[in-house]
Amino acid sequence: MSETGERDPVSGRRTTGHEWNGITELDTPVPRGVLMFLIVTHVFAVLWWVLMPAWPLGTSYTQGLLGIDQRATVERELVAATARRADWMARIETAGFDAIRADAALMDVVRSTGARLFGDNCAACHGVDGTGRANYPDLTDADWQWGGGPEAIAETMRVGVNAPHPESRIAQMPAFGRDGMLDRSAVRSVAAYVYALGNPGYSTADTIDTIEAGREVFLTTCAACHGEDGTGEPAIGAPNLTDDYWLYGGDLQSIVTSVHGGRQGHMPTWDERLTDAQIRLLALYVHDLGIAEP
Repeated sequence: MSETGERDPVSGRRTTGHEWNGITELDTPVPRGVLMFLIVTHVFAVLWWVLMPAWPLGTSYTQGLLGIDQRATVERELVAATARRADWMARIETAGFDAIRADAALMDVVRSTGARLFGDNCAACHGVDGTGRANYPDLTDADWQWGGGPEAIAETMRVGVNAPHPESRIAQMPAFGRDGMLDRSAVRSVAAYVYALGNPGYSTADTIDTIEAGREVFLTTCAACHGEDGTGEPAIGAPNLTDDYWLYGGDLQSIVTSVHGGRQGHMPTWDERLTDAQIRLLALYVHDLGIAEP
């Protein structure tokens, strides 16, 4: 290392006199703009610490001269939002479903607010778009176990299905094969008959005897709930077996599995988590998702 104190011929700046392996160090001060930026930043930081809540003090913190409290701000905003919602929430809670559906402005509120309520409470099972998933019903089609009108949907939400609620809807498909009510042959024949209800092409010369035998089993074992024609009974939650909507699968093997082992779904009751107005709003939103029975 040598100390020359010479001026650099390229930049014109003086050197510090330090040289390492042929590289000379320039005497370059920090740019004034950078210094000003650092000074302003430090001044701002000190002012912020003084004016705003900043430093923890064990169980508390410095409040700041401005006395700003984010929790209080949020609480004020929530109170204001509740006040703004009060009018239309009261209308949803008290007006008839038909009147609400006829009010375009109110239905716009139902769609926007209902989407958030649905996402928070229902999407985990039924999907964000309401189309369901394996063993959870699609809410956008025309197939409804207890009816698809807003009144019926609201009641199902209120009391649940196979839930602890004293008024809960009860739905259970007995395990005819597992519990020995039907032998293996009867299980397969009645499953073949049910499958043929929605798939007429399945009835051929090779399957007709099995289907006819299954029809006899159906009339004596299944018709009490599903009706003699298999179209179901919404009053007791017995599904239609003649359409293309199947909660647990409509192929022949899935029907055999359902007849043999039974089915019992579960829908939580929402009357303790949601208000009556929220339940009604969600019922309208779900009804509006797709084609629903009037």
